[in-house]
Amino acid sequence: MWVAPLKFLIKEDKVIILAASDMIIRWVKKNYEEIITKIFAGKLDRDITIQYGVGTEDEYSAPAVVEKKSRKSGGRGGRSRDVIKDFIKESAIETSNLNHDFTFNNFVEGKSNQFALAACAQVAQHPGTSHNPLFIYGSTGLGKTHLMHAVGNSIREKYPDARLIYQHCDSFIEDIVRSFRNNTHSDLRHFYKTLDALLIDDIQLLAGKDTSQEVFFHTFNTLLDGGHQVILTCDRYPKELEMMEDRLKSRFASGLIVNIEPPELEHRIAILLQKAENWGLNLPQETAFFIAQTVKASVRELEGALKQVNALANFKGSPLSVSIAQDALGSLMEIQSRQITLTNIQKVVTTYYGLKTADLMGKSRAANIAKPRQLAMYVARLLTQHSLPEIGRAFERDHSTVMHACRKVETELKKDYALQRDFETIRATLTH
Repeated sequence: MWVAPLKFLIKEDKVIILAASDMIIRWVKKNYEEIITKIFAGKLDRDITIQYGVGTEDEYSAPAVVEKKSRKSGGRGGRSRDVIKDFIKESAIETSNLNHDFTFNNFVEGKSNQFALAACAQVAQHPGTSHNPLFIYGSTGLGKTHLMHAVGNSIREKYPDARLIYQHCDSFIEDIVRSFRNNTHSDLRHFYKTLDALLIDDIQLLAGKDTSQEVFFHTFNTLLDGGHQVILTCDRYPKELEMMEDRLKSRFASGLIVNIEPPELEHRIAILLQKAENWGLNLPQETAFFIAQTVKASVRELEGALKQVNALANFKGSPLSVSIAQDALGSLMEIQSRQITLTNIQKVVTTYYGLKTADLMGKSRAANIAKPRQLAMYVARLLTQHSLPEIGRAFERDHSTVMHACRKVETELKKDYALQRDFETIRATLTH
């Protein structure tokens, strides 16, 4: 992982070890310098000095200065002299744009984000060599940005002089537009090429912007080819990105793709309790349970609900009780109870897929009807308190058919990205 990509040059009693980035050099010097020195000294049968540089063999073997004077001109005789180019270290970046409040320590782990968390932790330990690029996708408010900042903060803690920057995609696009307007495009390209790690949030915003996609594609390739870490977040799977160049989607998928799903009930409770602890609030378990049952869409909405409950409790001078939570979230509960009915679920699903309500009740097993019917049953089971027999009667089926539909959709959601998109859209329509 660390040694195989290295190149080297021998210049008299010097051995120059070449790496793709300064970060790799630091790691190699720290962990392998002694054994590398012994191996070269043994092979060359003489004492040698190890030097390090960032670049390619061609860059370092080319003569930087050639001195050649003719005896006929009366000058002193001389010979060609190769001068090895020194590695010019880039100045530190004044701000990495990282939010230091987002760390692995205060990220609440659950089934919905376990894989993404493990991947991010591994990247933080071995940037540039483990899972590169790392592509994190999922709906808004589920913790993608938190994880990205946590990786960045961890890298900066381990490598204080690492050149790393976090950018929202809007800022990246603004930089590109500004560079073309001010004729500083080459400076911008150089800046990104010298980074050890680039973290870009909401990469889907590049869609439809041809010039920005072109610049990002070449920047992306330069960083990856040089062993520099790239982390991207997105609201959907790469192949689902419309108006995005195929070559970019292919590059996004060339590393590791991880998904963050909405948190389940137990996870939502754990998040609320963690937030309450961070904010110094005394949140009873039963109140956390009530809020978690009421708010199901995202971590961000859970935070908002907890703030709302706490604000009302402070106003009334009361503890964070279930009754206070009911009062604070009453309007939300009213909206949900009004929207999330079996009839409305059927209406939203049929409208989304361009079907009729009679299609869901009918006996057709055609995929374009059976799949929406099963998804509607799954949504009904997830978002309402109705029993399996009650849901079955609404679809003119028995409870075993509903159970089979729910299990099938639950399995398909893990691998069918189009179905994931449909489910998230339908659920958002019903819960917002």
